[in-house]
Parts: sequence; C-alpha cells; structure tokens
Amino acid sequence: MQARADVIAGVGLKDKPRKSRWPARMDLAQSVTGLLLGLFMWGHMFFVSSILLGKDAMWTVTKMFEGYFLFGRPYPVLVSFVVAAVIALFVLHALLALRKFPANYRQYRAFSAHRRLIRHGDTTLWWVQFMTGFALFFLASPHLFQMLVHPGLIGPFESADRVWSGGWWPLYLVLLFAVELHGGIGLYRLAVKWGWLQGADADASRRRLAVAKWTLTAFFLVLGLATLAAYMKIGYEHRDRAGERYVPARVQPAPVGGGGQ
Repeated sequence: MQARADVIAGVGLKDKPRKSRWPARMDLAQSVTGLLLGLFMWGHMFFVSSILLGKDAMWTVTKMFEGYFLFGRPYPVLVSFVVAAVIALFVLHALLALRKFPANYRQYRAFSAHRRLIRHGDTTLWWVQFMTGFALFFLASPHLFQMLVHPGLIGPFESADRVWSGGWWPLYLVLLFAVELHGGIGLYRLAVKWGWLQGADADASRRRLAVAKWTLTAFFLVLGLATLAAYMKIGYEHRDRAGERYVPARVQPAPVGGGGQ
C-alpha cells in the first residue's frame, strides 16, 4: 500500500504544471535594457553638453562619433547605427514595461486609490516613472527618428539651428524633464530591487540611494537646462544663416593665393 501511495504521489508531482520562467526572464530583460538606456542617457547628456566648452569642443565630439579622426573623413552613418541600436533598446524596454502598466481604467483607479492610501515614497516614484515613461513614447520618438535619418545634421550650428530656427526647443525642454526623472527613478529602483550598494542596514541604504538619486537628477537637469539655453542662444544668433555648417578655423582651407609680403 505504501509503495502504491508513493507511486501515486510521484505521478501527481510529475503531472503538476511547472511555473513558467518567462516572467522572471522578461523582468531581467526589462532591468538590463533600462540600465543600458539609463547609462546611455547620462553619457548622451555629457556629449551634447560639450557645447558649454565651446563650438570647437562640440564639433570635435561630433566628428569623433562620425569616425573623422579614425578614417580621415566623417561618416555620419556611424551615428545612425548607434541611434538604431538605441531605438531597438527603447522599443524592447517599452514593450517589456507595458506588462506592468494598468490594463484598464478599473486597474488605474485601484492603483491610484492604493497609492493615496499608503502614501509610500517608492510607490509614488513608480507612478512618476509610469507617467514619464508614457510621455516618452511621444517625446523621444521624434528626436530619435530625426537623429536616425539626419545624422549629419549634428554640430554647433546644425543642432542650434534645429533647436531655435527649427522650433524644437519646447519638445526638448519637456523631454529633458521626462527622461531625467524617468531614468533617474528607474536606476534608483533597479539598485533597490537588485540590492546594489546595499549595506547592513537596508533602510539606511535606501535613504542614501534616494539622496544620490535626487542629487544626480538635479545635476543632470541643471546641466541639461544650461545646455539647451546655450543651443538656443547660438541658434538665435545664427538664425539669419540657418542651415550653414560649422567648420572650425583650424580645419578651414587656406585662402587661395596666400598673402604677399
């Protein structure tokens, strides 16, 4: 009888459906794509803020990504390859994140009531991340498409003309706040979720991470606003010559004929 019971129990365990590992895999993929996009966001901000060091500095950074100093001439298509990779990460991350969005108005109301009831800081941060992520669907897509199809129109004058004469500055202003809030909160939540930089006291570690998160967010917002203001100023001063490419004096061809003594 005992042997029969063991056989029946074994059959029952064998026939019991196993839990799928796909939710965990998708959660990990969402974390990885979010981390890569967050790090790219910070790197991108440093690259575009090179305009604060002068037009020549920004031109140098731009040409470096176009392979100018490696091949002896610029290849803007290299920028398109980078942008295409970022778009792929952006789309994949968005699709994975959609799993956790409220699926209908009833779920939205239930979450809102829950958030107001418990008044938990990290829950509110998730809500801000959700709202900014939704906004990024519409704000980041035009910018990424512009960079993908017109990679050669990046430079001190070219970018400034797009910002001012092209009228892109309102979109960039809103995009700046959306992407910095979304990315900063996302990286903070990743650190909490996976236990990065966590000490013996979990609560104290979370507080330190929160301070670091808001410090970095404030830093990148100030840097972004200063950068956008610099492009707007250059674009305004260059508005009568919009479309002209910037060429540093050191790489301009020498005048024909030279100068006599």
